Amino acid sequence: MKEVRVAGMEYVVKRTAIAPAPRDDWASQCWAAANTLEVNQFHPRSSDHRPRTQAKLLHDRAHLYVLFRVQDRYVRCAHTTYQSLVSRDSCVEFFLQPDRQRGYFNFEINCGGTMLLYYIEDATRTETAPFRKYAPVPHELARTVRIWHSLPTRIDPEIADHVDWTLGCAVPFSLFEPYVSAMAATTTHKWRGNFFKCGDETSHPHWASWSPIGEILRFHQPDRFGAISFES
Repeated sequence: MKEVRVAGMEYVVKRTAIAPAPRDDWASQCWAAANTLEVNQFHPRSSDHRPRTQAKLLHDRAHLYVLFRVQDRYVRCAHTTYQSLVSRDSCVEFFLQPDRQRGYFNFEINCGGTMLLYYIEDATRTETAPFRKYAPVPHELARTVRIWHSLPTRIDPEIADHVDWTLGCAVPFSLFEPYVSAMAATTTHKWRGNFFKCGDETSHPHWASWSPIGEILRFHQPDRFGAISFES
């Protein structure tokens, strides 16, 4: 398959000397140094609800830190168990590919902090499985990801009024090592990835990305990932 190259989509992850804490909000001194990316490429099938979604990333020797800020409405959160279909809720996602010759990880986390996480080597859909080749990341490994969120774990029925919410997480680089080479799972290596906002089963469904996904409504297109580099 011919690779689709998306021009200009690159994010530089700044290095931090102080690990962000849940109390550190978007405007805190810790996060102020981070670059901001906009998740603003809405697929045409989206409803007229186009929530502004931004993300910031930082890193240190041990962790990758991710923080989302969403200016939202029609917020719903019904899934509360690991590996449940959180994309049906008000949800943010980030897909990371440490080694472009290997698979990628799809971190999908709803506004209540519940996560779905696979390692996907072939994202082709099949009649019997969501992907041709993938492995759910075991819970004992996924639980090393520390998640914090500003909204309750469950919101049902949905909130139709304006809601600003944040969701952050600390992903240890050690999580990637069982799947990719030790060198690839470090900040000396250039990664690829994408960032998303969705709400499949909210009253106003929408699908947005940082790096454009094209005409097909499908987030799982690693050939359309942008570049992610790390400040040393």
